[in-house]
Amino acid sequence: VQLQASGGGLVQPGGSLRLSCAASGSIFSINAMGWYRQAPGMQRELVSVISSGGSTNYADSVKGRFTISRDNVKNTVYLQLNSLKPEDTAVYYCFANTIRGIVWGQGTQVTVSS
Repeated sequence: VQLQASGGGLVQPGGSLRLSCAASGSIFSINAMGWYRQAPGMQRELVSVISSGGSTNYADSVKGRFTISRDNVKNTVYLQLNSLKPEDTAVYYCFANTIRGIVWGQGTQVTVSS
């Protein structure tokens, strides 16, 4: 499985972004996909995950603001980031939980600043 992430950028507080993570390769082996983030000097934090059946989970810090979804035709997972705050600034990493272990995509920078 290979993952290609995109969609980061610079946005003002209160703004929105949509991150995408496209999967290719052994798609059948994917159980769940999601996003972690890592801010400077901080540990990597699980942001959200979506199972192959569509069940979702979110970190408390993003509940009500972020929405994860998946397009099974395009083999892509999306993370809609709304009402962004400066503390959401981080590198966001998509991941896939496969039958052979965790696969990571490259990070995409999200910066929330006025």
